[in-house]
Amino acid sequence: MKLDKVIALIFMAISILYGYTAYNFHLLPFEKNMPFLPNTMPIAISVLGILISCVILLSNSDIDDDDGGMNLKRLKYYKTGQAGAILVSMIIYALILHGVGFIPSTIIFIFGSSWILGERKIVTMTIAAVLGTVPIWYLVQEVLGIYLKPLPW
Repeated sequence: MKLDKVIALIFMAISILYGYTAYNFHLLPFEKNMPFLPNTMPIAISVLGILISCVILLSNSDIDDDDGGMNLKRLKYYKTGQAGAILVSMIIYALILHGVGFIPSTIIFIFGSSWILGERKIVTMTIAAVLGTVPIWYLVQEVLGIYLKPLPW
């Protein structure tokens, strides 16, 4: 089985589990008559994930394994080290988010992720990290009214 089909199967399993969990989410009494429930969007996302997985699984791939297609025998040639480093940085980000605060930890995460992916221009990475962090914090905190601890103090 080709690697893209294996990934599609894993993605489908995750989508089914996510949809099952979202569907069985216990609603509060006042939420039951709302037109848009707290689990509406997660259910839609899981259905979309299942549909995309089905399209990938049912598609007829014309690329043979020897012609550059994805397969498990060539897995060592893919950039799995970068993918693993990004996953580790996501875990570290989740662990330091509460203690360090949203703004510094997100800037560090975006800066570090861009470094892992190969960007080496410090000014570009700094601008992207700051412009990707501060407006999101402002929108979530000030516009939506959801408190995010911006700084450690």
